[in-house]
Amino acid sequence: MIETERLILRDWTEADIEPFVRHTNVPAVMKWLGGVKPPEEARTIIRSRLMRWQEERGFTLWAVERKEDGELLGFCGLKIADDSSSPFVGEFEVGWRLREDAWGRGYAKEAAAASIDFAFDRLAAERVVAITFQQNVASWGLMKRLGMTRRPELDYDDVRFPDLNPTIVYAISREEWRR
Repeated sequence: MIETERLILRDWTEADIEPFVRHTNVPAVMKWLGGVKPPEEARTIIRSRLMRWQEERGFTLWAVERKEDGELLGFCGLKIADDSSSPFVGEFEVGWRLREDAWGRGYAKEAAAASIDFAFDRLAAERVVAITFQQNVASWGLMKRLGMTRRPELDYDDVRFPDLNPTIVYAISREEWRR
């Protein structure tokens, strides 16, 4: 578990799945993530990927809970980049997905910064990457606010998103993060 000033990043429970799907599997949130998924597919992804990663690796795209009221806001955390078409397979990737009513309040930055700290401090990462699409200004804007640098030489085409490509990449090294 990771605590920040306003948030708790924690392991998933079965009780998190339904509220997560209800609040984040909606058109506004899923716009840059391939669109709304059938609810059962969204549930399966949480169980078969996120919960499995926390069990096997000790980290995941954690459930993000607001301390003030215990509300599940979405997820944020780390994964191992696993898209075989990317040039950074096997590296640490930070990612987030928050419900729409949590946008614009600094929660994503707070959670992502804590996740990057975890990558460098606890996992001895050399570099952390983040991906999005050029059209997703809010996402790459956050990457810049986190101190990440645009790395066009790492851009690639993700076969899952042919209409949005190229996938653009931001990265930060441990030394850059420490500064």
